[in-house]
Amino acid sequence: MAKIAFILLCHKDPEAIIKQAQRLTAAGDYMSIHFDARAAPSAYARIRKALADNDNVTFARKRIRCGWGEWSLVQATLNAIEAAADAFPRATHFYMLSGDCMPIKSAEYIHDFLGNHDRDFIESFDYFESDWIKTGWREERLIYRHFFNEREQKKLFYASYNLQKRFNLTRKVPEDIQVMIGSQWWCLRRRTIEWILDFVKRRRDVIRFFRTTWIPDETFFQTVVRHLVPGHEIESRTLTFLLFSDYGMPVTFYNDHYDLLLSQDYLFARKISPEAKELKRRLGVLYSSEGTEFQISNEGASLYKFLSGRGRIGRRFTMRFWESEASLGHERELLIVVCKKWHVAKRLLERIRQVTNVPCVEYLFSEADTDLPDLGGIQATMNKRHRHRRALMRMLFEYYDTDRMIICLDPANLDLMQDFCGDRASTKLLEIECHFSDEYLIGHAQRVGLAGKRTPRETIDRLMPTIRHDLVFESDRIREADFPGHLRIRESNPVDLNVDPLMEFLSISRDQAHHIASADHLFTD
Repeated sequence: MAKIAFILLCHKDPEAIIKQAQRLTAAGDYMSIHFDARAAPSAYARIRKALADNDNVTFARKRIRCGWGEWSLVQATLNAIEAAADAFPRATHFYMLSGDCMPIKSAEYIHDFLGNHDRDFIESFDYFESDWIKTGWREERLIYRHFFNEREQKKLFYASYNLQKRFNLTRKVPEDIQVMIGSQWWCLRRRTIEWILDFVKRRRDVIRFFRTTWIPDETFFQTVVRHLVPGHEIESRTLTFLLFSDYGMPVTFYNDHYDLLLSQDYLFARKISPEAKELKRRLGVLYSSEGTEFQISNEGASLYKFLSGRGRIGRRFTMRFWESEASLGHERELLIVVCKKWHVAKRLLERIRQVTNVPCVEYLFSEADTDLPDLGGIQATMNKRHRHRRALMRMLFEYYDTDRMIICLDPANLDLMQDFCGDRASTKLLEIECHFSDEYLIGHAQRVGLAGKRTPRETIDRLMPTIRHDLVFESDRIREADFPGHLRIRESNPVDLNVDPLMEFLSISRDQAHHIASADHLFTD
């Protein structure tokens, strides 16, 4: 059975650290603690005294004054690892934690999981080829030497960097090392830990290099593990659930996140709010439970992105610079069908095809597998379709040799509607208003990753009003845009009331419009 030595780096809240150590070691596991040397000596003494009789707890022999972005964080980790490796010879896994972490599975589940997965869990992506670093410095972290703390010695930090840059004082990465990057929250097997400690003693050149890199806790272990361990024995993921805001700050979890956390495919979560006492209590009880089954839906990241992104409306949409003089054409007419229920819009288009000869293209900006002709690669990816939207539409007009064409758009694609309706071509918009049952909303949440088939019903019930309001909000935004030629048909209307909008939208006779509007099962889910 797996036995874990938890590597705990912490700097505050001694009472919480004591409880965390007692909780995790009560299940037969171990803990090695590094308490930041910057913290008050009295706080450290309190922790040592409270845990003095716990044989499953040890402490780093040397405490380091830690600073964000410095090598000190890596050295503190190595000190705690060395202490754990010596004190706990029966430990099979070493799990990196912070004082803000809490288990979101039972000890029984965690031990079974690690026992059944003989591999190292550590995010490890190619430093230069991956997009792990979203903004800011990339190679500058490595090729220049960083001697000062960026947060505490900002002037010296940037003066040193500018001086090196001015005189081209760069350095190379050690030749046999491929630098990797990832989260600092990992879980490694004992054999890997022993290899790392041996590597640190042998490869002083690598240690010297990383000592003066910037933010080495995101690169050192990630690089060394990939250098020492065969790739098929590494799973490039963290077992600690964590989210980051748009500003790069860790998302904090509170009392009402209990059900959400349990349904994620992770073993621990970070960061738990110090004020979330009820959440900590419930997670503590859960950790000591036996026979608990977990329904994994794993929608946490997409759900956070959805909810946090709802308030970010108000972007300015204009023509892209490469399309500044690009128009679909004065003589052309683009007809846009807008509907959240894609199957309803597709049925309508099929009926339109039977009545008219107007070419129809379904959700080409939402579905990658939309049936499109080969247009030289511009249609190959969703990214290219959105980026070169007007060029794509012009090429479709030319391919079908037509001046009239119908496409489908999701109501969320307001930027596309504004772009096309602002073109010099003639544009009409037909919005289809549908009824959204609870069953449809649940299916929609699963399709877009906001929920899974195993998401608890309580979570779904809390999410439903937000999703329903979001769909209404999308329709309101379209209405507020006040597009010329904006027409609307409704599921709640009798057939005759939907005939006139279809006549105007398609420029067809009443009989033809009635034939389309009266299609069987047009709005059926």
